[in-house]
Amino acid sequence: MNDAIRLLLADDQAMVRGALGALLNLEPDLVVVGEASDGESAIREAERLQPDVCLMDIQMPGVDGLEATRALRDASAHTRVLIVTTFARPGYLKAALDAGASGFVVKDAPPDRLADAVRRVHSGMHVVDPALAEATLFEGENPLSEREQQVLRLSADGRPVAEIAAEVFLSPGTVRNHLSAAIGKTGAENRAQAARSASDKGWI
Repeated sequence: MNDAIRLLLADDQAMVRGALGALLNLEPDLVVVGEASDGESAIREAERLQPDVCLMDIQMPGVDGLEATRALRDASAHTRVLIVTTFARPGYLKAALDAGASGFVVKDAPPDRLADAVRRVHSGMHVVDPALAEATLFEGENPLSEREQQVLRLSADGRPVAEIAAEVFLSPGTVRNHLSAAIGKTGAENRAQAARSASDKGWI
């Protein structure tokens, strides 16, 4: 049908894209017009296809879903983004909305709820998974500064402070101060625990 809502699916897992596409194409008013396996190709395909809604995963190689969501504003101004992800983390919700997403749902949502979310986003509404919205309300804002997020993310694999300092062009002492602040804000006992806690909450 000519007035069907045109969809772009962006997910790095081919099986997930296939499953989502098969489910959504069963709806009489929805049609999948393109797929992308990472954020960079999502931006490119959005510019080429000008879809009505892009269903975007967050964690993808290279350009992630949040960065791609921001870039879609320039690539296809009228395209609305619905985040569809496995990672139901409060920090991700706020980051996605700040990036310009119109909705956020988890992949295990029932098919009819996903289709309804697509329609509502297309109509100009904002859609947020209720349980995640509640968790976000109680978790509050991300307490970590951008620099604290950066050094904590880099420390997650256990690399030495000196190596982190060289990568972010800071002194080792400054990096230690940022890590100490992040540990305090997350209530952790060490930087590894702080990185895990922040990752679980979607803060890094």
